[in-house]
Amino acid sequence: MNCVRPILPGSAIGVLGSGQLGRMFAIAARRMGYRVHTLSPDEDTPTGQVADVEVNAPYEDLDAVCKFASGVSVVTFEFENVPAETAAAAERCAPVRPSGHVLHIAQHRLREKTFLSESGFPVTRFKRVGCPQELPEAAAEIGLPAILKSADFGYDGKGQFRIHNAEDFEAAWQAAGGREAVLEAMVDFDREISVVAARTIGGEFGHYAPIENQHANGILDLSISPARIPERVAKEAVEITRAVLEKLSVVGVLCVEFFVRKDGSLLINELAPRPHNSGHLTVDSNLTSQFEQQLRAVCALPLGGGARFAPAAMANLLGDVWANGEPDWVATAAIPNVKIHLYGKLDPRPGRKMGHLTALSTSVDDAITDVLCARRSLTR
Repeated sequence: MNCVRPILPGSAIGVLGSGQLGRMFAIAARRMGYRVHTLSPDEDTPTGQVADVEVNAPYEDLDAVCKFASGVSVVTFEFENVPAETAAAAERCAPVRPSGHVLHIAQHRLREKTFLSESGFPVTRFKRVGCPQELPEAAAEIGLPAILKSADFGYDGKGQFRIHNAEDFEAAWQAAGGREAVLEAMVDFDREISVVAARTIGGEFGHYAPIENQHANGILDLSISPARIPERVAKEAVEITRAVLEKLSVVGVLCVEFFVRKDGSLLINELAPRPHNSGHLTVDSNLTSQFEQQLRAVCALPLGGGARFAPAAMANLLGDVWANGEPDWVATAAIPNVKIHLYGKLDPRPGRKMGHLTALSTSVDDAITDVLCARRSLTR
């Protein structure tokens, strides 16, 4: 029986991190009557623009972190690259959900893959590479082509390099940051999917149907809900996700990214212990968004219903869209089944996530067509 006292509306929720995920979480929280405090080293952040309190401090300033956590009822994350010491400091002053233990595993590829493998979950073959001299032996064991990834602080394709032959070793080691890395076998997959799920402290589990993802230059470009996969594959992906959340005792939202191989079997690519870019479309397409589910879970409230209103597709908007000046928002706004989401970032650098578009339609194919048309209309 769950004896944890719920954290009720009117309470303050602390968010470590201040990007677009925190912004959308803050919007969901404020709609339900909560206050939101955010801490990060930056100013005028996407989260800070809509939060009640924005604290500017380095994550390594543990005194500031303790003071921040002491002023809220619970602390959660909006990205996983928060130092473990920061999470531990916050946990001394307030509940942290998901726990620092979950963060510790998911923010480091080697720990994550070792945890998954030792727990019996399906993962790609991998090998630790601690120095450049170990790379040839690892490549001989894993086989080429393979991909070298930095063990820590990697996202959106950063810190990764595809190795085709021995001539690539030096460039791969430098691309991985010249530090501990993981060599992974290449996977001949049919498509990539993700399952965004939530779990409460009492063990209640909720999920969204698998979402299909397409990437460009290592960055998520298009997400499609529901994924175009057989029902048996979808069910297996959800059950694996449920098992991962239970094994980690997650309280909050966690996304499991999968490769779907051509025979329909699944391999876990990575975990994200937070709302996920692919789940942004749930704000428009589902009864309860991933951000509201995160809020409900960390506040020990029952989860909301996850029913989907209609098939949906989401297209990311990178800074490249601004290359020739201000995008044509009027043209895109004229498409009635498309929603515009912008993150409040002032500097549209190439490759930087500035916002996204979501289209709802009567079919997945129509939603894809509409969202891509809407994105093209921004730069005509």
